Amino acid sequence: MKRTANRTSIWWRTVTAWLVAAVAVLAPEGAARAADGTEPPKLTDGFGLTQSAPAVGTATNFYLTVTTPQVAGEHHIKIILPSGYYDDPARRYPVLYFLHGSPDDPIRQTYPALSMSNEMITVVPDGGARSWYANWLDQNTVLGAQNWENFHLKQVIPFVDANLRTIAAKKSRAVAGISMGGFGAFHYAQARPDLFGQTASLSGDIDLSANSMDLRFAVVASVTDALGAMCASSSGYCDPNESAYKPGVDSDALFGSPYPVFDVDRRWNEVDPSQHVDRFAGTGVSLYTGDGGGSPTNMEFWVAGAAKNVKARMDARGLPYHYVDYGDGAGWGTQCDGGHSPGCWEQDLRDLIPRLERAFAS
Repeated sequence: MKRTANRTSIWWRTVTAWLVAAVAVLAPEGAARAADGTEPPKLTDGFGLTQSAPAVGTATNFYLTVTTPQVAGEHHIKIILPSGYYDDPARRYPVLYFLHGSPDDPIRQTYPALSMSNEMITVVPDGGARSWYANWLDQNTVLGAQNWENFHLKQVIPFVDANLRTIAAKKSRAVAGISMGGFGAFHYAQARPDLFGQTASLSGDIDLSANSMDLRFAVVASVTDALGAMCASSSGYCDPNESAYKPGVDSDALFGSPYPVFDVDRRWNEVDPSQHVDRFAGTGVSLYTGDGGGSPTNMEFWVAGAAKNVKARMDARGLPYHYVDYGDGAGWGTQCDGGHSPGCWEQDLRDLIPRLERAFAS
């Protein structure tokens, strides 16, 4: 009897070891696994990103803190996984990259709509207070390295694809953003049409042409720390007693001279989404805007004009898009006042996310 029990024990340990080894072999390479039902998964450093602190949050909603040679300092990356992510180890998911506004941080992107989908992964990378989602022209300011586009497109995306069960293809990847992030979303979709099948601007600064100098100089204000103007028009946390835009740097640091004379502003024109809508061919485009109550003191008043300019240029080229002008916000959710405000962006996301899900599934 004792010999039979020992044989059974040995057999069971052998089978268990074989199963563990088989699971390790069959699991997708780099697929993150949560330690239990509450802890964030363990992700592996790579692509120039180094985690400088343990992940914070739950198994499906957490943020990382990373460093990179591309951008000075530490940066947060928030990741929201579908609630059933761990139930089916073979299932892969499309990804929405959500870009925050200025000045803000991924940790404060607590829109309930971002957690409503069980069909896709959502990643919110740090965009800093005034990155403008770009590789800055001047890398020698007191801010240090400012290659934000490299950080996001050449590091964060492959890092996410290597660590999570994503569908690493254009048709299964979207980029959307608010205000400064709306510019970033359109800029990235135009710069890398091979990466993104869908893009969306929510109250985005998407016209930086000489016809929209108001928005161009709002960008300059953030770079030079013209605090009064920027706090009044900010899309995120802003304390006038403690500027998120300090220290100010030269107005030419981002894209060179902003002044439209003798083509010295050519780099502004190169990255201006409104001048390159032809690059959206083959990409799903969504635009959301209110009217700011018709008041020039509300930032939405100015970005509304940008959205209309982009819409007109899309129309002129016969390009398809989804356009929502919710005006004063009446009927657009319960918290939207038509201004540059989170209540409107929550409703924008509630409209956008189901449409992204359908596009990914088609």
